[in-house]
Amino acid sequence: MSKAFNRISRDIDIAVKAGGIDPKVNSRLRIAIQNAKSVNMPKDRVEAAIKRASSKDTTGYQEVVYEGYAPHGIAVLIECATDNPTRTVANIRHHFSRYGGSLGTSGSIAFMFEHKGVFKIAAEKIPNLDEFELEFIDHGLEDLVQHEKEIYVYTSFQDFGAMQKALEEKGVDVISTELQYLPTTTKELTEAEAKEVQELLDKIEEDDDVQSVFHTMA
Repeated sequence: MSKAFNRISRDIDIAVKAGGIDPKVNSRLRIAIQNAKSVNMPKDRVEAAIKRASSKDTTGYQEVVYEGYAPHGIAVLIECATDNPTRTVANIRHHFSRYGGSLGTSGSIAFMFEHKGVFKIAAEKIPNLDEFELEFIDHGLEDLVQHEKEIYVYTSFQDFGAMQKALEEKGVDVISTELQYLPTTTKELTEAEAKEVQELLDKIEEDDDVQSVFHTMA
């Protein structure tokens, strides 16, 4: 929970510095607040994060993406929000080296992923999936997947904003909104190999500067 709160606090910081403190006109801040609600982040903590981000005395965070390979040829893409990129890249390089991987250069594995918008909606809010799909396909809906009580709506990165606006205008209650890097192909590993890769992924995800981790392991 603490990791989730820290992640959203950094999202808020970046959003406020980019577009101001009013969520009505700052769509990125609106998404961050929405995601804060989805993990039950206290309202006073959200307000404190907005106030802190709007202060001229704070440096703020930069968004950085790192790419590399885990053991057994698994590509790994890491999104970070950091106030010290020198520290962050040193830590990420250390994690890769320690667990048998290697940090790559920008663009070395990004082509193996597609940047997608992902909207999570409670299934009960969409009684008819076919009608929903027909209604939103013109707004960029590419795929619709139901998993138990939740429905995931996927769009391209380019259509992310249009879908967000359409869902808001039509009053669809969205649980959370994210931009994700989804692998175009995945690789099957043995149980022992997968355990080695997972050790690296877990260590990277524990890093305070890391926001999200994506990989090609099946």
